[in-house]
Amino acid sequence: MSTSTETASSPSPTDGPRRTAVVTGASSGIGAALARHYAAPAVTLVLHGRDAARLDAVAESCRARGATVETERLDVRDRAGIAAWLGATHAAHPLDLVVVNAAINGGDPGGDVETAAMAFETVAVNLDGALNVALPCVDLMRARGAGQIALVSSLAAFAPLPDAPAYSGTKAALLAHGLALREKLKPHGVKVNVVTPGYVRTAMGGEYQGWRPMEIEAADAAARIARGLARDRDIVAFPWIIAALARGSALLPESLRRLGMSGFKFKIRTGR
Repeated sequence: MSTSTETASSPSPTDGPRRTAVVTGASSGIGAALARHYAAPAVTLVLHGRDAARLDAVAESCRARGATVETERLDVRDRAGIAAWLGATHAAHPLDLVVVNAAINGGDPGGDVETAAMAFETVAVNLDGALNVALPCVDLMRARGAGQIALVSSLAAFAPLPDAPAYSGTKAALLAHGLALREKLKPHGVKVNVVTPGYVRTAMGGEYQGWRPMEIEAADAAARIARGLARDRDIVAFPWIIAALARGSALLPESLRRLGMSGFKFKIRTGR
């Protein structure tokens, strides 16, 4: 399995004819940074997010860079609505790149075991919601014989966080699903990539109160992701030191893995 550890910004994958990119969870964090990274005169950006004011601000910043921008605020848990939206978008502008990024943290504000309600909500958004976006794109792109789908997972997929079990589980499921789907779709001209970031300085990341080693800025993360996608890496993982440790932890005896993860405890800020 190849893993991208790129640090430099990439040339836009939208060089040449006009291209269309969809980014979910684009109102802040990595999604917003990716939208701005890809914004260029030859690009149509279709940006999805929950917060109207922040999404509009990201859209305006992308338009200022010359991109044509559309926005959408559908709930990713609305399977029929998401499928209809993507179908209509594809009919108007064939989808070249879809970044499946919308997610929530899960966990418990007091550091206790997360509630069943929180766990099921995390699964509904992070896994069901991600597949609600990705799977219609599989059908649309396969019929066209071209396209790229990036599933944003996390290094927690390799090294699950005790304080965020549902989050870790959903990200592990996206990793497995994406890598399996990649092999099935390759003969059909459709690329699937899984992105597994470490700690990124975002509003969502800022909800975690705890140790955040080698944290990077969202713009840096976006550049690394774009570079990995342009090179069609199966897994785009960064920063490389934390990525190597996370992937290696799966090979350790459980007692050693648990000891190594003991420093990664956190609480979720209240009032989110």
